[in-house]
Amino acid sequence: MARVAVIDPQTATGEAKQLLDAVQSGLGMVPNFIRVLANSPAALGAFLGLYGIAGAGVLDPRTRERIALTVAEQNACQYCVSAHTAIGRKAGLDTQEMLANRAGRSSDAKAEAALGFARALVAHTGQVSKAEFDAVRAAGHSDAEVIEIITHVAMNIFTNLLGKATQVDIDFPTIELNTAA
Repeated sequence: MARVAVIDPQTATGEAKQLLDAVQSGLGMVPNFIRVLANSPAALGAFLGLYGIAGAGVLDPRTRERIALTVAEQNACQYCVSAHTAIGRKAGLDTQEMLANRAGRSSDAKAEAALGFARALVAHTGQVSKAEFDAVRAAGHSDAEVIEIITHVAMNIFTNLLGKATQVDIDFPTIELNTAA
């Protein structure tokens, strides 16, 4: 059970209602994570703004989901692993690829370099080595892609922290973690 209120979109009011309705319209559902975030319409609005900007970038949807999966597994956020497994499936990732992604690997070499960089960002709180930075570049990632990888890592760390701290109930098919935090 979540440690904070899970806002019901049907009874929400004001800005929270507008934001929840927008999520419902865009996703066809309002995940519990978003309902918890709606306790602060300012925080929900900020997250949705960053999510929208990050989604409009040059990284393809599959790579964005791969990053979300590797960061969620690394941070042991079961809610996020479960959610991004469902979202990754919709983005065209298969089960084997997503299992590999959770371990920082990919069948796509360029995506694997992005995941290695993402994992390094998390492990070193952004203090990546020259070799780690050079590796993502050597795989063909542009400056824009490097910045977006960093953005997606930061956004996913936020969602991992929120999911774990609030103990939000998983409303996607539950996926067991491979690691323990």
